[in-house]
Amino acid sequence: MANYCLSCSSTADLSKEHFHKRNIQYICFHFELGGKEYLDDLGESVPPETMYRMMSEGADTKTSQITIGEYEEYFEKILQNGQDILHLCLSSGISGTYNSACVASRSLAEKYPARKIYIVDSLAASSGFGLLMETLADMRDAGMDIDKLHDWIEDNKLKLQHWFFSTDLTFYIKGGRISKASGFIGTVLSICPLLNVNFEGRLIPREKIRTKKKVIERIVEQMEQNAQDGTQYTGKCFISQSACIDDAKAVASLIESRFPNLSGNVQIFPIGATIGSHTGPGTVALFFWGKERTD
Repeated sequence: MANYCLSCSSTADLSKEHFHKRNIQYICFHFELGGKEYLDDLGESVPPETMYRMMSEGADTKTSQITIGEYEEYFEKILQNGQDILHLCLSSGISGTYNSACVASRSLAEKYPARKIYIVDSLAASSGFGLLMETLADMRDAGMDIDKLHDWIEDNKLKLQHWFFSTDLTFYIKGGRISKASGFIGTVLSICPLLNVNFEGRLIPREKIRTKKKVIERIVEQMEQNAQDGTQYTGKCFISQSACIDDAKAVASLIESRFPNLSGNVQIFPIGATIGSHTGPGTVALFFWGKERTD
Protein backbone atom coordinates (compact mmCIF):
# COMPACT_ATOMS: atom_id res chain seq x y z
CA MET A 1 0.00 0.00 0.00
CA ALA A 2 1.25 3.51 -0.85
CA ASN A 3 2.62 5.53 2.06
CA TYR A 4 1.01 8.73 0.83
CA CYS A 5 -2.47 10.22 0.70
CA LEU A 6 -4.19 10.94 -2.61
CA SER A 7 -6.49 13.88 -1.98
CA CYS A 8 -8.83 16.36 -3.67
CA SER A 9 -11.96 18.43 -2.98
CA SER A 10 -15.61 17.42 -3.18
CA THR A 11 -15.84 19.36 -6.47
CA ALA A 12 -14.40 16.29 -8.21
CA ASP A 13 -18.06 15.17 -8.33
CA LEU A 14 -17.72 11.48 -7.65
CA SER A 15 -19.88 9.66 -5.09
CA LYS A 16 -18.88 9.22 -1.46
CA GLU A 17 -18.84 5.47 -2.08
CA HIS A 18 -16.58 5.86 -5.09
CA PHE A 19 -14.06 7.99 -3.18
CA HIS A 20 -14.04 5.46 -0.35
CA LYS A 21 -13.63 2.50 -2.71
CA ARG A 22 -10.65 4.13 -4.42
CA ASN A 23 -9.09 5.33 -1.13
CA ILE A 24 -9.19 8.99 -2.15
CA GLN A 25 -9.65 11.56 0.63
CA TYR A 26 -11.50 14.82 0.04
CA ILE A 27 -12.29 18.16 1.67
CA CYS A 28 -15.62 19.91 1.15
CA PHE A 29 -16.48 23.29 -0.38
CA HIS A 30 -19.43 25.30 1.01
CA PHE A 31 -22.59 26.62 -0.56
CA GLU A 32 -25.79 28.50 0.29
CA LEU A 33 -29.21 27.45 -0.93
CA GLY A 34 -32.26 29.55 -0.17
CA GLY A 35 -30.31 31.50 2.46
CA LYS A 36 -29.05 28.45 4.39
CA GLU A 37 -25.42 27.34 4.51
CA TYR A 38 -24.35 23.77 3.76
CA LEU A 39 -21.26 21.71 3.07
CA ASP A 40 -20.85 20.52 -0.50
CA ASP A 41 -20.59 17.00 0.88
CA LEU A 42 -21.51 14.93 -2.18
CA GLY A 43 -25.24 15.33 -1.64
CA GLU A 44 -25.45 14.18 1.98
CA SER A 45 -26.74 17.51 3.32
CA VAL A 46 -28.83 18.37 0.25
CA PRO A 47 -29.48 15.66 -2.36
CA PRO A 48 -28.86 16.89 -5.93
CA GLU A 49 -32.49 16.42 -6.96
CA THR A 50 -33.61 18.61 -4.05
CA MET A 51 -31.10 21.32 -4.86
CA TYR A 52 -32.00 21.50 -8.55
CA ARG A 53 -35.71 21.49 -7.78
CA MET A 54 -35.28 24.39 -5.37
CA MET A 55 -33.17 26.28 -7.91
CA SER A 56 -35.88 25.78 -10.53
CA GLU A 57 -38.40 27.15 -8.04
CA GLY A 58 -36.35 30.32 -7.56
CA ALA A 59 -34.02 29.60 -4.63
CA ASP A 60 -30.79 31.61 -4.77
CA THR A 61 -27.42 29.86 -4.55
CA LYS A 62 -23.99 31.04 -3.53
CA THR A 63 -20.70 29.16 -3.20
CA SER A 64 -17.59 29.72 -1.09
CA GLN A 65 -14.20 28.06 -1.36
CA ILE A 66 -12.18 26.25 1.27
CA THR A 67 -10.29 28.60 3.59
CA ILE A 68 -6.58 28.46 4.39
CA GLY A 69 -7.43 27.47 7.95
CA GLU A 70 -9.64 24.59 6.80
CA TYR A 71 -6.87 23.34 4.53
CA GLU A 72 -4.32 23.54 7.34
CA GLU A 73 -6.55 21.49 9.67
CA TYR A 74 -7.33 18.94 6.94
CA PHE A 75 -3.71 18.52 5.81
CA GLU A 76 -2.37 18.34 9.36
CA LYS A 77 -4.55 15.36 10.22
CA ILE A 78 -3.03 13.49 7.28
CA LEU A 79 0.52 14.53 8.16
CA GLN A 80 0.03 13.48 11.77
CA ASN A 81 -0.92 10.06 10.44
CA GLY A 82 2.58 9.81 8.98
CA GLN A 83 1.60 10.21 5.32
CA ASP A 84 2.85 12.46 2.53
CA ILE A 85 0.18 14.29 0.51
CA LEU A 86 -0.62 14.66 -3.18
CA HIS A 87 -3.59 17.05 -3.29
CA LEU A 88 -5.34 18.26 -6.45
CA CYS A 89 -7.39 21.47 -6.40
CA LEU A 90 -10.37 22.59 -8.45
CA SER A 91 -9.19 24.51 -11.53
CA SER A 92 -7.66 27.92 -10.80
CA GLY A 93 -9.58 29.09 -13.87
CA ILE A 94 -12.82 28.99 -11.88
CA SER A 95 -11.74 29.13 -8.22
CA GLY A 96 -9.08 30.61 -5.95
CA THR A 97 -8.85 27.49 -3.82
CA TYR A 98 -5.48 26.49 -5.32
CA ASN A 99 -3.84 29.56 -3.81
CA SER A 100 -5.38 28.83 -0.40
CA ALA A 101 -4.10 25.25 -0.48
CA CYS A 102 -0.61 26.44 -1.42
CA VAL A 103 -0.49 28.90 1.48
CA ALA A 104 -1.63 26.19 3.90
CA SER A 105 0.94 23.71 2.62
CA ARG A 106 3.81 26.19 2.95
CA SER A 107 2.84 26.85 6.55
CA LEU A 108 2.75 23.15 7.39
CA ALA A 109 5.98 22.40 5.52
CA GLU A 110 7.87 24.30 8.21
CA LYS A 111 6.18 22.26 10.94
CA TYR A 112 6.61 18.90 9.18
CA PRO A 113 9.93 19.21 7.29
CA ALA A 114 10.24 15.45 6.80
CA ARG A 115 6.91 15.17 4.96
CA LYS A 116 6.12 15.90 1.30
CA ILE A 117 3.10 18.04 0.42
CA TYR A 118 2.40 18.39 -3.31
CA ILE A 119 -0.37 20.80 -4.33
CA VAL A 120 -1.52 20.56 -7.96
CA ASP A 121 -3.80 22.89 -9.93
CA SER A 122 -5.93 20.29 -11.71
CA LEU A 123 -7.14 22.73 -14.39
CA ALA A 124 -10.19 20.47 -14.25
CA ALA A 125 -13.72 20.52 -12.85
CA SER A 126 -16.62 18.26 -11.93
CA SER A 127 -16.24 14.60 -12.88
CA GLY A 128 -13.36 15.53 -15.21
CA PHE A 129 -11.53 16.37 -12.00
CA GLY A 130 -12.91 13.03 -10.78
CA LEU A 131 -11.47 11.17 -13.78
CA LEU A 132 -8.07 12.70 -13.01
CA MET A 133 -8.32 11.34 -9.47
CA GLU A 134 -9.49 7.94 -10.72
CA THR A 135 -6.49 7.70 -13.04
CA LEU A 136 -4.08 8.69 -10.27
CA ALA A 137 -5.62 6.06 -8.00
CA ASP A 138 -5.03 3.42 -10.70
CA MET A 139 -1.38 4.43 -10.99
CA ARG A 140 -0.89 4.59 -7.23
CA ASP A 141 -2.39 1.12 -6.86
CA ALA A 142 -0.02 -0.14 -9.56
CA GLY A 143 2.89 0.95 -7.34
CA MET A 144 3.88 4.42 -8.58
CA ASP A 145 5.50 6.54 -5.86
CA ILE A 146 4.35 10.05 -4.98
CA ASP A 147 7.18 11.88 -6.78
CA LYS A 148 6.63 10.12 -10.10
CA LEU A 149 2.87 10.45 -9.77
CA HIS A 150 3.19 14.19 -9.13
CA ASP A 151 5.42 14.59 -12.19
CA TRP A 152 3.03 12.51 -14.32
CA ILE A 153 -0.06 14.55 -13.48
CA GLU A 154 1.71 17.84 -14.08
CA ASP A 155 2.82 16.58 -17.50
CA ASN A 156 -0.53 15.06 -18.51
CA LYS A 157 -3.40 16.94 -16.84
CA LEU A 158 -4.17 19.01 -19.95
CA LYS A 159 -4.92 15.81 -21.86
CA LEU A 160 -8.12 15.40 -19.85
CA GLN A 161 -10.86 16.63 -22.22
CA HIS A 162 -13.98 18.39 -20.83
CA TRP A 163 -17.06 19.02 -23.01
CA PHE A 164 -20.38 20.43 -21.73
CA PHE A 165 -23.77 21.32 -23.09
CA SER A 166 -26.84 22.83 -21.48
CA THR A 167 -30.48 22.65 -22.47
CA ASP A 168 -31.51 25.28 -19.88
CA LEU A 169 -29.89 28.72 -20.15
CA THR A 170 -31.57 30.21 -17.06
CA PHE A 171 -28.58 30.05 -14.73
CA TYR A 172 -26.04 30.92 -17.41
CA ILE A 173 -28.01 34.14 -17.88
CA LYS A 174 -28.36 34.66 -14.13
CA GLY A 175 -24.63 34.22 -13.61
CA GLY A 176 -23.76 36.64 -16.42
CA ARG A 177 -22.13 34.07 -18.69
CA ILE A 178 -24.83 34.71 -21.31
CA SER A 179 -26.55 38.08 -21.82
CA LYS A 180 -30.30 38.33 -21.26
CA ALA A 181 -30.87 39.15 -24.93
CA SER A 182 -28.78 36.21 -26.14
CA GLY A 183 -30.42 33.96 -23.58
CA PHE A 184 -33.92 34.95 -24.70
CA ILE A 185 -33.09 34.35 -28.35
CA GLY A 186 -31.36 31.10 -27.50
CA THR A 187 -34.34 29.84 -25.54
CA VAL A 188 -36.79 30.74 -28.32
CA LEU A 189 -34.62 29.02 -30.95
CA SER A 190 -33.88 25.98 -28.72
CA ILE A 191 -30.16 26.71 -28.84
CA CYS A 192 -27.97 24.50 -26.66
CA PRO A 193 -24.47 25.94 -26.19
CA LEU A 194 -21.55 23.52 -26.42
CA LEU A 195 -18.61 24.49 -24.21
CA ASN A 196 -15.29 23.07 -23.10
CA VAL A 197 -12.57 23.75 -20.55
CA ASN A 198 -9.53 25.36 -22.14
CA PHE A 199 -5.81 25.10 -21.31
CA GLU A 200 -6.20 27.70 -18.55
CA GLY A 201 -8.94 25.69 -16.89
CA ARG A 202 -11.66 28.16 -17.91
CA LEU A 203 -15.07 27.27 -19.32
CA ILE A 204 -15.26 28.54 -22.92
CA PRO A 205 -18.31 28.60 -25.26
CA ARG A 206 -17.43 26.84 -28.53
CA GLU A 207 -20.60 26.31 -30.57
CA LYS A 208 -24.28 27.23 -30.60
CA ILE A 209 -26.34 24.24 -31.65
CA ARG A 210 -30.08 24.09 -32.24
CA THR A 211 -32.01 21.30 -30.51
CA LYS A 212 -31.05 18.80 -27.87
CA LYS A 213 -30.81 15.93 -30.36
CA LYS A 214 -28.15 17.72 -32.41
CA VAL A 215 -26.05 18.79 -29.42
CA ILE A 216 -26.04 15.22 -28.07
CA GLU A 217 -24.74 14.04 -31.44
CA ARG A 218 -22.20 16.86 -31.57
CA ILE A 219 -20.69 16.22 -28.13
CA VAL A 220 -20.07 12.59 -29.11
CA GLU A 221 -18.47 13.79 -32.35
CA GLN A 222 -16.10 15.89 -30.25
CA MET A 223 -15.05 12.74 -28.44
CA GLU A 224 -14.49 10.96 -31.76
CA GLN A 225 -12.26 13.84 -32.89
CA ASN A 226 -10.37 14.43 -29.66
CA ALA A 227 -10.14 11.13 -27.78
CA GLN A 228 -6.82 9.31 -27.54
CA ASP A 229 -6.79 6.90 -30.54
CA GLY A 230 -10.17 8.20 -31.75
CA THR A 231 -12.93 5.60 -31.73
CA GLN A 232 -10.36 3.01 -30.65
CA TYR A 233 -10.08 4.81 -27.30
CA THR A 234 -9.34 2.31 -24.52
CA GLY A 235 -9.57 4.60 -21.49
CA LYS A 236 -12.35 5.40 -19.05
CA CYS A 237 -15.16 7.84 -19.76
CA PHE A 238 -17.12 9.81 -17.13
CA ILE A 239 -20.26 11.93 -17.48
CA SER A 240 -21.78 14.30 -14.95
CA GLN A 241 -25.27 15.77 -15.16
CA SER A 242 -27.59 18.17 -13.37
CA ALA A 243 -31.17 16.89 -13.16
CA CYS A 244 -31.14 15.57 -16.75
CA ILE A 245 -30.25 11.92 -16.35
CA ASP A 246 -32.05 10.87 -19.54
CA ASP A 247 -29.88 13.24 -21.62
CA ALA A 248 -26.76 11.87 -19.91
CA LYS A 249 -27.86 8.30 -20.63
CA ALA A 250 -28.45 9.20 -24.29
CA VAL A 251 -24.87 10.49 -24.56
CA ALA A 252 -23.52 7.41 -22.75
CA SER A 253 -25.44 5.06 -25.04
CA LEU A 254 -24.03 6.72 -28.17
CA ILE A 255 -20.50 6.58 -26.79
CA GLU A 256 -20.73 2.91 -25.86
CA SER A 257 -22.01 2.10 -29.35
CA ARG A 258 -19.19 4.01 -31.11
CA PHE A 259 -16.24 3.26 -28.81
CA PRO A 260 -16.10 -0.54 -28.55
CA ASN A 261 -12.82 -0.64 -26.59
CA LEU A 262 -13.78 1.56 -23.65
CA SER A 263 -12.46 0.54 -20.25
CA GLY A 264 -15.79 -0.50 -18.74
CA ASN A 265 -19.10 1.28 -19.21
CA VAL A 266 -19.50 5.05 -19.17
CA GLN A 267 -19.98 6.12 -15.55
CA ILE A 268 -22.54 8.85 -14.76
CA PHE A 269 -22.43 11.08 -11.66
CA PRO A 270 -24.49 14.06 -10.44
CA ILE A 271 -22.97 17.51 -10.83
CA GLY A 272 -22.34 18.59 -7.25
CA ALA A 273 -23.52 21.67 -5.42
CA THR A 274 -20.52 23.91 -6.11
CA ILE A 275 -20.46 23.51 -9.89
CA GLY A 276 -24.24 23.00 -10.09
CA SER A 277 -24.89 26.31 -8.33
CA HIS A 278 -23.52 28.01 -11.45
CA THR A 279 -24.84 25.70 -14.19
CA GLY A 280 -28.28 24.99 -12.75
CA PRO A 281 -30.28 22.03 -14.05
CA GLY A 282 -30.02 20.80 -17.63
CA THR A 283 -26.24 20.46 -18.04
CA VAL A 284 -24.44 17.34 -19.29
CA ALA A 285 -20.64 17.15 -19.11
CA LEU A 286 -18.44 14.58 -20.86
CA PHE A 287 -14.87 13.67 -19.84
CA PHE A 288 -12.21 11.47 -21.45
CA TRP A 289 -8.45 11.33 -22.12
CA GLY A 290 -7.34 12.74 -25.45
CA LYS A 291 -5.52 15.53 -27.23
CA GLU A 292 -3.76 18.13 -25.10
CA ARG A 293 -5.78 21.32 -24.59
CA THR A 294 -3.86 24.16 -26.26
CA ASP A 295 -6.44 26.94 -26.58
